[in-house]
Amino acid sequence: MKSKKAFKYITAFIFIFLFLPSQAQAQECEMESPFGVLEFLHWNHPWNDYKYADRQEIERSIQLMKEAGVGWVRFDFLWDEIEPEQGQFTFAKYDCIVDLLNENGINILGILNYSASWAAACSQWNCPPRDNRLFVNYAVKVAEHFKGRVDHWEVWNEPDSRAYWSDQDGMKGYCALLKDVYIAVKKVNPGCKILNGGLAIGLGSVNRLYDNGAGKYFDILNIHIFYSPFNPGSINGVTAYPKLAYKVMKRNGDSNKKIWVTEIGSPGVMRGNKAAEWWLGRNPTEKQQAAWLKEVYTELLKDKNVAKVFWAFFRDCKDHWKNGVDYFGIVRWNFSKKPAFKAYQDCVKNWKEPAR
Repeated sequence: MKSKKAFKYITAFIFIFLFLPSQAQAQECEMESPFGVLEFLHWNHPWNDYKYADRQEIERSIQLMKEAGVGWVRFDFLWDEIEPEQGQFTFAKYDCIVDLLNENGINILGILNYSASWAAACSQWNCPPRDNRLFVNYAVKVAEHFKGRVDHWEVWNEPDSRAYWSDQDGMKGYCALLKDVYIAVKKVNPGCKILNGGLAIGLGSVNRLYDNGAGKYFDILNIHIFYSPFNPGSINGVTAYPKLAYKVMKRNGDSNKKIWVTEIGSPGVMRGNKAAEWWLGRNPTEKQQAAWLKEVYTELLKDKNVAKVFWAFFRDCKDHWKNGVDYFGIVRWNFSKKPAFKAYQDCVKNWKEPAR
């Protein structure tokens, strides 16, 4: 009897070991998911109408993300909140968000930004730091604190846009900062991946990264793409950008790197809503948004060099932009699902990884 029992246990162990996926395999599968979203899980401020006022609201969004099949979330790790005074670091707020995402098997792309009020070159949040060493110190502390929980970091957001980097100089200042951060963060977490700040202006900005000598200081090229779904040929513009960007990468000896599109999206406005137009014109309806999302993911993910696509946003905002941008979400402000939620879910279910 004992030998029979032992045989059963040994057989069960062999089956589990050989045939069931390991935790490492499961995590690797999650890492390979190309489906991301931009979501402001850290927003709990008057200027965003306290979008996530408590833990329960964050948990609610994360559960909906899991249901949709979201593999990655991109959000800011704001310098001004993490180091409100020089040398005084506080991580509790971000620990909570990171732990909730980790527990639910959703990967994180953390954005290191913007200027802390005490460290900015001017009085605005979108000014570069007055001394790169101050920003580098913050970046190192964050990367070290979250090592193993967050291992993908983006340095700033849209540094080629005056809206987010006020001192435009052909990206020279930004590229110097990117280099400093890359070298320092790799020392505390050699296995992490660094992305350039998502580029907003187009192919010229990709060229400027290389022209300014920053090619060695990012592991993944990060771009943003926005087109109105109403314009004829919009999807051709969407798919052309990464192809052209890859040509620039190849010309500069970077053909082994992948491209992440960390922002792409459009409004989805309920019929009867009189929201002002977004910056590209007429607002799509919720159904039109869903159709555009499906087309975007279907076509972009055919490109073997595009590894991830992040829809902006996951959840609508409330009178923050005061136009169609407030309706970029695939769930509404009240957490109800739009048609785009089902479209996203379907894209995840039907996705087959192309030959790389």
